[in-house]
Amino acid sequence: MRFVFLAIVLGFPLLDLYATVRFARWTGVPVWAWLSVSLAAGLFLLHNERLAFRANAVDAMHGQQPLLRGLLDSGRKVLAGFLFLIPGVVSDLLALVLLALPINVGHDLGPRTAAAGQPGRRAIDGEFRRMD
Repeated sequence: MRFVFLAIVLGFPLLDLYATVRFARWTGVPVWAWLSVSLAAGLFLLHNERLAFRANAVDAMHGQQPLLRGLLDSGRKVLAGFLFLIPGVVSDLLALVLLALPINVGHDLGPRTAAAGQPGRRAIDGEFRRMD
C-alpha cells in the first residue's frame, strides 16, 4: 500500500509534466511560458489568500462571518494555489475547477448596510458617546 501511494505521489507530477510538454507542442506555446504563468498564478493566489485569511479570521472572531465558511473558502484557495505551483497543465485545470466550484456563494459582493437584505430587521440609528 505504501508503494502504491508513493507511485501516485511521484508519478502524478511526471505525467503532468509530460502532458504539459505535449500540450505545449500542440498549441505552439513554449513550455516555460506555461510553467511560469502557472507559478506566478500560484504565488499570487497564495499571497492574496494569506492576507485575506487574516481578515476572515478577525471577522469570524467578531461574529461578522461564520468561522466554517471562512476556513472552507480559504482552504479551497490555498489548495488551488498549491496545485498551480505543481508544474503541469492537468494540475492547473484541477486548480481552476477547484476555484470555480460554487462552494462559498452565501453572500453578495457589494457593500452592505447593517440591515440590507435582511427582511424584518431595521437599522438602529443613534449617537455614540464614550463614557470613561
